[in-house]
Amino acid sequence: MANLELTLSALKPVVWSIAGSDSGGGAGIQADLATMNDLACHACTVITTLTAQSSVAVNLVEPVSDEMLLAQLDTLLQDLPPKAIKIGLLANQHQIDLLSRWLALDLHDHMKRNGTEVAVILDPVMIASCGDRFDGDESRLDFTPFTGLLTLITPNAFELGELVGRTLDDMSQYHLAAKDLSQLLETNVLAKGGDKGPAWRANAAQDIFVCTRVTACSEMHQHRSFLLSSQRIPSNNNHGTGCTLSSAIASVMASGFVLHDAIAVAKAYVTAGIKHSYPVGEGPGPLSRTGWPNDLNDFPIISSLDDGPSLPSGIKFKAIDERLGLYPVVSQLSQLETLLRAGAKTIQLRIKDAGEPHLEDKIAQAITLGRDYQAKVFINDYWELALKYNAYGVHLGQEDLYDADLNRIADANLALGISSHSYFELLLASQIMPSYIALGHIFPTTTKVMPSAPQGLMKLQHYVNLFKGHYPLVAIGGIDASRIETVKLTGVDDVAVVRAVTESEQPGVAYQALSSAWEQADVSQ
Repeated sequence: MANLELTLSALKPVVWSIAGSDSGGGAGIQADLATMNDLACHACTVITTLTAQSSVAVNLVEPVSDEMLLAQLDTLLQDLPPKAIKIGLLANQHQIDLLSRWLALDLHDHMKRNGTEVAVILDPVMIASCGDRFDGDESRLDFTPFTGLLTLITPNAFELGELVGRTLDDMSQYHLAAKDLSQLLETNVLAKGGDKGPAWRANAAQDIFVCTRVTACSEMHQHRSFLLSSQRIPSNNNHGTGCTLSSAIASVMASGFVLHDAIAVAKAYVTAGIKHSYPVGEGPGPLSRTGWPNDLNDFPIISSLDDGPSLPSGIKFKAIDERLGLYPVVSQLSQLETLLRAGAKTIQLRIKDAGEPHLEDKIAQAITLGRDYQAKVFINDYWELALKYNAYGVHLGQEDLYDADLNRIADANLALGISSHSYFELLLASQIMPSYIALGHIFPTTTKVMPSAPQGLMKLQHYVNLFKGHYPLVAIGGIDASRIETVKLTGVDDVAVVRAVTESEQPGVAYQALSSAWEQADVSQ
């Protein structure tokens, strides 16, 4: 299978690391460079601090001058503006104040003039893996000048306690502190649980994600708190895990993914890095750089930490062993019958208007037609009617999952298809073991108004690389005859089509032509 990852983007996204130099090579600027380059970004550096550091000690911390710090920022902005910025070690309060002013004035002016958004990820580094503090004995650093300027802050247990000014003894206090910090700095918070602290567990690395507001993301996942739990890898080689995580988040966001996705991918990246880490000195060794994560076992389990809606656990839906084939989605019963007559073996009835006259009769007839033609007919949204008339399956969007009685659907042995538009949604969908997952929308489409942007082929390739073989994967959204072959190059199992069939003067003929093109597309090169 051809890999589209290198061919779909002419330029690597530029990501900045504003951080300190680690002379031992395991953390700081050095770890950020390795991570950003490994995740197919172009890394630029703004060095705030030089450290005399090894795997066992930090012997000297020396900030750069104000002139040098500002010169690096301004020089890069003129020629290599960032898609995302990771901020690490800031040596003193003066550097915090200087950088926050630059972000508020210079970067803001750049974004306004160019109509762009730059993600800013702050890893508030205060202590090295060996246990030495970077800020010496001075009073607690004040990060409030960054209020309203950040996309995400990623404190560990010690740093979170310092930032909120209190001792954290248990998970509820840890969660409350993360929410308080989110309000204080007006930003999203990822409170890390890898280090010893209230979130530490012997068999799991648990992080708390407090989301305020994220663009191009489902409303179901806004203003929420989530627990992201990954397997804990038994290893003493954890030098630079925080730097690696935050720079990976910045890199994934620079590649066009939303914050929720970036956090999930970065956690998987760190897990894989620890699995293959290695010792080089007497202290903790560094992580390996293992490329974009494609092992589902490395990704976190996502659960709700608040009173918002959550999905049931321990549930599984009917498995579909055979391919779905070219999968039409129609809104009219007459078109459904025409396409079944033309040979469609999987089809979806999607009636958008709940006030449609004779809605129940149309759904009942569609299910009967499916039996007559021995086809898989999926009913979109109206799961209760699908249950009543014993449909083959139901298709639900992400928001609809929380309204439907999933246990009843599973108990009735109906197949379940789920729409997903991001890594985060895919991971949530996979946790309830659906019958198939629809990935979209891949290209711009007018059939639905979506909060997410078109996913594109590069993202589709990443999703396929992760989920291929776990569930049948169906690409949907703006797919027509001109795009069949490029979509198939990603390795996705099948495609769903809407306008390419429904807007044709001869839907049956259009279906047969598209189905033939899909089956015969040559992706062997």
